[in-house]
Formats: sequence, C-alpha cells, structure tokens
Amino acid sequence: MTTITRTVPVERRKALRRRRRKLSSTGYLFVLPAAAFFTVFLLIPIGYTVYLSTKALRVSGLGIVGRRREVSVGLSNYVDAIKDPELVHSLLRLVVLGLVIVPIMLGLATLFALLLDAPRTRFGNFSRLAIFLPYSVPIVVASLLWGFMYLPSVSPFRYAAGQLGLPQPQFFGAHSIFLSVANIAIWGGTGFNMVVLYTNLRAIPAELFDAARIDGCTEVQVARYVKLPMLRPAVVLTTIFSLIATLQLFNEPFSLAPLTNVIPTTWVPLMKVYRDAFINDDIYSAAATSVLLALGTLLLSTIVLRVLNTKTIGGDNS
Repeated sequence: MTTITRTVPVERRKALRRRRRKLSSTGYLFVLPAAAFFTVFLLIPIGYTVYLSTKALRVSGLGIVGRRREVSVGLSNYVDAIKDPELVHSLLRLVVLGLVIVPIMLGLATLFALLLDAPRTRFGNFSRLAIFLPYSVPIVVASLLWGFMYLPSVSPFRYAAGQLGLPQPQFFGAHSIFLSVANIAIWGGTGFNMVVLYTNLRAIPAELFDAARIDGCTEVQVARYVKLPMLRPAVVLTTIFSLIATLQLFNEPFSLAPLTNVIPTTWVPLMKVYRDAFINDDIYSAAATSVLLALGTLLLSTIVLRVLNTKTIGGDNS
C-alpha cells in the first residue's frame, strides 16, 4: 500500500509535464504563422537594408571594359547622409509640418470625441461615420482630390472667394504649400484618432460622470475635469501614432508634386529616399538614409513616450 501511494503522485506529475509540453507546443504552432510573416516581411528586409547601407558601387577599369562591383564602405554612407544639406532641409520642412499637423489633428480628434460622447448628441452614428470616412479614403486618392481643388483654374475655393469679393487663396505658394499638405494629412488622420479617443471614453465607467453631474458639474466641467484627465493614456498613444505618421509623410507631397513646381524631389526625407533609390539608382545611400530615419523615429518616439508618461503619472499622482 505504501508503494502504491508513492508511485501514483509520480505518475501524475509525469502526465502533467507531458500535458504542459503538449500545450506549449500547440501554442507555438499558433504563433508560428505570425512569427513567419514578421520575420519574412520585417526582420529580413530591415537586415537587408542595413547590409545595403554599408555597401557602394565602384567602377574598375576604363571605358567599355570597366566593371562595376559592390564593395564595403562601412559607415561612409551614413556620414554622407548626415552631411547632405538636402536631407537637413527636408528634415526642417518635416519639423514645420509636424508642428502644424500633430497639434491640430489631435485637438480636433479630442474635440470630436468629447462632443460625440456628450449625452445629448444627436445623429451620433452619422457623425462618427462622417468624421471617420476620410480615413478610409486611400491617401493617394485623397491627395489627388485635394490637389485638383487647389489648382487655380478649377479650385472651388478660389471661385467662391472671387464671387464674394475676397482675396483668392494661393494654395501652391512657397509658404502656403505647408498648410496645403498639412490639410490633407489632418483631413485623413483626424477620424482614426477620434475613434481611438472615443473608444477610450466609452470604456470609462458612467458612474464617474453621473457623480460629477450630481455634484453640480456642467457638461463642460465634466469634460474638462473628468474626461480629459482619464484620456491621457489614449492621448499619449495617439500622439505617438501621429508623430510616426508625420515622420513617414510621403504620399501627400509626392502626389501634389506634379501639380506645382514648389515641391522638389527632396521636399521630405522619404521623397529623397525615393529619388536616390529609383531615379538616381543609388540604393546604398537611400538605404543609409532610411536606416537613419528609422533610428530617428525610434529615438523621438521613445523620448516623447517617456516625457508624456512622466507627465501623465505626475498628473495622476497630484
């Protein structure tokens, strides 16, 4: 009897171990497709881009007998990219666009989310759909639509201003082009950020709002002192999304470039990468610039995330 009572727990432990190993193997099988896609479509391209960024083409020989060969140049492409004035100027333009796009887009998204969450909002479903609809339009199509509305000969805005006796706006000026590009990005991105913020608002317990109203708070005070503080984590998330999207700005100015001569081929960094890789046939310097942009995006996102999280935690503690 003593032997039986000792061996049964041992056999049970072995069965439990086998069951855990089987469950663990099953879990890995579920993860395998996602891991394969992540490796094939993200890790391998990143590794290949880093590899190309350390290479360059060199010509050996003279005349028609010369031969092009790929050689390793170390960090030379990175040094050239950092010293390139075209990249510096494109980054400065991107900073100006970011200072316009991010605050206005997040401000509008927050305002729309608060209005849609108000208890007396009418046509809420229609309003949510109308605000989100621009995000579902492909950005190239949206850029072309706005581009034709910017053209002086067919612009409805210039026609309306002329009929009203107002100065006709110039959308393709040296300075106004920043607002024209920013308008397209804001028009397309506000709906996505609004949905994120609105969803976060709907997850807040309604008892908090009811308690504030019982204490005599108006809807404006409820929004200011209850809803906005609880939206801070979602605001941090949408800020990071907006910064990354701004750093990846490409389709809007690239689609508008054929309609005007104020947008050069290096107007934003990704346009410079496109020109180097597919027009100048210099994929090596384009790869180095891409890696620098990726590292800059990662660094800026990390800094902003830490700063905003610190302020959010500090605000909550206070």
